[in-house]
Amino acid sequence: MKLILKLIAGIAGGVLIGLFAPEWINRILLTFQGLFSELLTFTIPLLIFFFITSGIANLPQNSANLLGRTLAIAYGSTVIAGTIAYFITAAIVPGLSAVGGASGEVGSHNVLPFLTLEIPPLFGVMSALAAAFIFGLGMTALRAKMLHQAADEGRDIIEKLLTKVIIPLLPIYIAGVFADLALSGTVFSTLQTFGVILLLAVAMHWLWLTIMFVVTGLATGQSPIALLKNMLPAYFTALGTMSSAATIPVTLQATRSNGVSKRIADFTIPLCATTHLSGSIITITTCAIAVMAMREGLSIPAFTEVLPFILMLGVVMLAAPGVPGGAVMSALGLLTSMLGFGEAAVALMIALYMAQDSLGTACNVTGDGAISLWVDKFAKDAKAD
Repeated sequence: MKLILKLIAGIAGGVLIGLFAPEWINRILLTFQGLFSELLTFTIPLLIFFFITSGIANLPQNSANLLGRTLAIAYGSTVIAGTIAYFITAAIVPGLSAVGGASGEVGSHNVLPFLTLEIPPLFGVMSALAAAFIFGLGMTALRAKMLHQAADEGRDIIEKLLTKVIIPLLPIYIAGVFADLALSGTVFSTLQTFGVILLLAVAMHWLWLTIMFVVTGLATGQSPIALLKNMLPAYFTALGTMSSAATIPVTLQATRSNGVSKRIADFTIPLCATTHLSGSIITITTCAIAVMAMREGLSIPAFTEVLPFILMLGVVMLAAPGVPGGAVMSALGLLTSMLGFGEAAVALMIALYMAQDSLGTACNVTGDGAISLWVDKFAKDAKAD
């Protein structure tokens, strides 16, 4: 919650600086914005490589059947949620007057930063993703302990960079972006759009949770309302923690109260905490479509163009770091490489996503309970046979 308040303060401060501050202050802020953007671009491929490599290498080894089913359901839930979010957002957003009035691009003014610096990434996003799968699966097959340890330590280094440098400095970066928008004359229409998009994302979270638990209740012969009610403690805990991992104890208790066996719950809940991100993909897809409708030079793509993005996003977010905004940080590489996002669009994505991160996390962990019910059902059916 402190981070959200700081982001709000960053937005307000950026608007005020862009509208009323002397040019030299704006130039300092724009200089920081540019340098921070370069650091972020450099870090994204490293984040994808180390976190996904470590995540694959740390998957349980002795429950292949259970593991495969859990991962398949979690990935399917994430992809279907993203697909629904695309169709609803693509149908609603273009008709919103707030979005239509938010066109324009940052940088359409004469205020320039004092310094510009390029920091090329060590490798591209897709190279990082391919290498992560090769090394992660290879470590698992060969039981390469030294490489496994190196991947875990690399993950810890990037997580430390996120928690100690990137996340704390995000409010200043967002302030720079909104100062830029204020200088360009599009800040108020952009802010008007923010509220509409956030409400739309939260509404789709609950739509997806309703679909999940109605289908699960029909399959298991239980009341969907009772199942969802039992998961509410996990939902509200995640609102405060903003972390699926930190909510695991409460999610376990809520899942067991729905009748899931202890063995299944103890296996599925920690695994889904890093692999099931339906709430996150709903928000990222919704915000991405909204930002594309807002920015000049970007247009809402057809579903055939978005589907590869959604499929890749479900993989890239695998084992997203347990820090606020981890999912969107993992997704930034795909947004730039597959959807053509520039610096301003990326900054708007970060601001939109972080403003509701706790709500997306709450959707994720609540959905984990439904996945556990399905895996428990499969296990009982296999045992009965």
